[in-house]
Amino acid sequence: MTTLPSRAGTKGVPRAAREQQVLAAATEEFGRHGFEATTMAAVAARVGVTKPLLHQYFGSKQDLYLACLTPVGDRLLDALRAAMAEHGTGSPPTALRVLRALFTVLDAQRTAWFVLYDATLPPGSEAAQRAAHYRSEIDDLATTGTAGLLQSAGTGEPLGVDALQAAGTSDPLDADALKYAWRGLCGALVRWWVNHPEESPEAMTQRCARLFAAGRTLLATSDGA
Repeated sequence: MTTLPSRAGTKGVPRAAREQQVLAAATEEFGRHGFEATTMAAVAARVGVTKPLLHQYFGSKQDLYLACLTPVGDRLLDALRAAMAEHGTGSPPTALRVLRALFTVLDAQRTAWFVLYDATLPPGSEAAQRAAHYRSEIDDLATTGTAGLLQSAGTGEPLGVDALQAAGTSDPLDADALKYAWRGLCGALVRWWVNHPEESPEAMTQRCARLFAAGRTLLATSDGA
């Protein structure tokens, strides 16, 4: 197969720029429709290139998916790790730092979250394995970070392991259940955010802070009833 010169794509667009256009379009297609329903023809039409050119640039549909997944997964992991490591007086609780990082990374293309959490990937495929790797790394961070959702009364500080055990949450499955709940919450918030493009990352973070505060108030009221 003939390879186009590396400095030029079609219609005078440099190849590097064209590849970025393809990746942006493919990420949107995979994120909105899933791997199974996304076609190379749809991505090519969205960019305005031919399907053969798309295959020439990226190979198979799985190769294109991986080219979309890797930067998304890497950026998310880097941002979430940095958020988890952030400390200092006046720093928001861990959960809010993580959400702020997630919203900031995804702001340019919000549906990218669903590229990572795609239930239609072929079982056992390289695509499924790579996505599972990123999800596992994020879950490992969530295992540590979800304790930030459990706030000590009146202090706003995350509860430590000893405090959680004292509160009756010593069952190790509690942490696992909370991890799954946190993953679902993140996905639900991103899905809502996709449908509200006017919401900035900072506005979403503040909204989550209000929702968490309201949840604590409701639980406290319920306990006192």
